Amino acid sequence: MKKGLVLEGGGFRGIYTAGVLDVFLDHGISFDGVIGVSAGTAHGCSYLSSQKGRSIDYYTKYCNDPRFMSFKSFLKTGNIVGVQFAYHDLPEKLVPYDYEAFKAQKSEFYVTVSNLESGKAEYIKINDMLADIDYLRASASLPYFSKIVELDGKKYLDGGCCDGIPIKAFREMGYEKNVVVLTRHDGYVKKQEHGTFAKLKYRKYPEFVKALIGLHERYNQTLEYIHELEKSGEIFVIRPSEELKIGRMEHDADNVRAAYEIGVRDAEKLVAELKKWLDK
Repeated sequence: MKKGLVLEGGGFRGIYTAGVLDVFLDHGISFDGVIGVSAGTAHGCSYLSSQKGRSIDYYTKYCNDPRFMSFKSFLKTGNIVGVQFAYHDLPEKLVPYDYEAFKAQKSEFYVTVSNLESGKAEYIKINDMLADIDYLRASASLPYFSKIVELDGKKYLDGGCCDGIPIKAFREMGYEKNVVVLTRHDGYVKKQEHGTFAKLKYRKYPEFVKALIGLHERYNQTLEYIHELEKSGEIFVIRPSEELKIGRMEHDADNVRAAYEIGVRDAEKLVAELKKWLDK
């Protein structure tokens, strides 16, 4: 039975996931496959290269740097996340990513992207983090605040637009025993966020507009599905034990650190139970 790890996105809320994953590294917890969405892919990368603390290091160091994620970057480049800085300067120079460690590890890694023309999610397997970095960028390219990412003749944006928590997709791919890390507290219900502006901004992509408008319904249905699987013992869920007091785009390093520490504490409380569940 293949064991999988599913990582939700959520902008800076994803630093909670980084805390959880660092605890996994401490305890030698690994999986046959990992799938992430948006910020979940970023933290999944550091987990798979066994670089404990890397995410919290650069998030606290650069959260207030306009080159990382800012409206200044958006006005200047059309991307709220600075492409050169976030996807090249950071991993290649400032906070080096261990590309060779990623290649050497055995877990399969998938990133979730949204195809604008089909209005469907796609799940891209990453074999080389350096060569495939633009798929990670596509997975985290927020609608309205990012340029469309064109790869292999297809047009992509944030994977969360079409599949915010790809648990169903991973189960269909053969991962039967899954751990799901969420970035919203229990009881959260997503409200409709997209409407008229989506129709104007993405009028050339009617299927994508439909996906955006129906996003809240699909997300809430997925949460119900997760609750059902959790009750039956088919999946193991780790979610924030309290509402994270952090913005999608956070500039206060103390708030970033606090959300990370909640992830660490939550994971530490559950790690013994998780190990038993994984060993069943």
